[in-house]
Amino acid sequence: MAESFIISTGTKQQQYELLIAQFEAVLDEEAGQIANMANMCAMLKEQFNWLWVGFYLVQENELVVGPYQGPLACTRIQRGKGVCGKSWQSGKPLIVPDVNQFSGHIACSSLSQSEIVIPLSKEGIIVAVFDADAETRSCFDEVDLLYLERLLCLL
Repeated sequence: MAESFIISTGTKQQQYELLIAQFEAVLDEEAGQIANMANMCAMLKEQFNWLWVGFYLVQENELVVGPYQGPLACTRIQRGKGVCGKSWQSGKPLIVPDVNQFSGHIACSSLSQSEIVIPLSKEGIIVAVFDADAETRSCFDEVDLLYLERLLCLL
């Protein structure tokens, strides 16, 4: 059973590569979507030490907090509101180098300084958004987007 996680060193790409391989082993042992989302969050939080990492699930006409790791989260987010709501509305990922410069940012934690949000769709309909926040500005880049999208595709 894949119950241990090895934190890797090296370039960001090397860290993601090992994390993806380890997450694939987790998926081999578990079919439950919520369990796999929870484990993905735990692995990313441990590997990169981000402030917050998790999922918001689309329920009716709002995003509702799902599996996550980090401090207390905003529970519900309206479509088009904040980074998560705007990503959900547009259907496109958002990388925000400085959340203080993002018009309409929802500050669930004043410690958050940068953010990446990626919508997840099933049969063309967005069913959730993945969200990660960091305590440093410009923490996330195109490398994160590439590898996080690869990781999310495994779900």
